[in-house]
Amino acid sequence: MTHSPPLQRQVARHRWSHAELIRVRNTSAMALAATSGATDAIGYLTLGHVFTSAMTGNLVLLGISLGHRNGERAGRVLASLACFMVGAALGARIARSPKADDPVWPSAITRALAIEAVIFVMYAACWWAVGARPDIVAKAVLLGLGAIALGIQSSAMQRFGVGLNTTFLSGSLTTLVGQLATGHRFRETRHHLLLLLGLVCGGAMAALLVIHSPAFAPLIQLIPLAAALAGAVWLGRAGRHVTNERVTNEGVLDAIPTA
Repeated sequence: MTHSPPLQRQVARHRWSHAELIRVRNTSAMALAATSGATDAIGYLTLGHVFTSAMTGNLVLLGISLGHRNGERAGRVLASLACFMVGAALGARIARSPKADDPVWPSAITRALAIEAVIFVMYAACWWAVGARPDIVAKAVLLGLGAIALGIQSSAMQRFGVGLNTTFLSGSLTTLVGQLATGHRFRETRHHLLLLLGLVCGGAMAALLVIHSPAFAPLIQLIPLAAALAGAVWLGRAGRHVTNERVTNEGVLDAIPTA
């Protein structure tokens, strides 16, 4: 017996629960944090002790450079800041602002991450072309590409609102500690811990490869990003059914929980 199209859609809508989709979303965000941590580790260790996503740290480094009258480092920091802002502007233009009827993973974020992936492929190609000891020009190119890519990621993830930043995680650490200290259940805050673990693990693995097998270091950027994109594509398909169900049955789309 064949089902009518409305019944087929109803079955598809109930295949995955909203909570399951949120878990996939948070795992994808963790993978993006790993890419961020890896890029910062590679940048700091090999490209002149400068960050590519931790702009708070870069502003401190800029102040130190100015205080020590170190024009070369100040130039590198300013270049990273400028490229990050270019990427952030591009990411904001692509991802746009949150909407009341957003699905679990808006397609605009996936488009922004696809552009980020292209930039990281260019980063890897440049890294493999110049070897583990890039000259000053190659360092500038790699630093700029990494900062642009993570600027795009930072702005794109703002589409989710607060709670899923994958590049600057002081807020996640503060929220995690604050909520646990005030009696919130761990289940309500564990996504913050996932993001922090992703950042640390990405940085640690990239640092180990830079020291012991530098040719493979870009893989720690590309593999988590590819995993996040795969999750994004899956969520883009599965999440539409959940969103349609919630809008149809409840009239409005509830705020997406972060647990």
